[in-house]
Amino acid sequence: MRNRLKTEAILAGLLVVFGLFILPVAIYFVGQQIIGEYEGAGALGLVLALWTALARAEPVAWILALSPYLVVQLARLTWKIWRWA
Repeated sequence: MRNRLKTEAILAGLLVVFGLFILPVAIYFVGQQIIGEYEGAGALGLVLALWTALARAEPVAWILALSPYLVVQLARLTWKIWRWA
């Protein structure tokens, strides 16, 4: 049980770090290709805007930052339900 909690904590930590650092940069580059230039200071400007929104407790920013972990948990739940049925 303790090992499973440790594994889950590591997974959560890695996915939240991904959501805080890598995902905004990926969103920037995809958005740049589809929509055009971001009005901020590039990819770093988007990352800082996300962090500012997190500090202001804006729900959309928190959903974005936590979305990698939430997607993994949703996939796990779907898999368990599918196996159960």
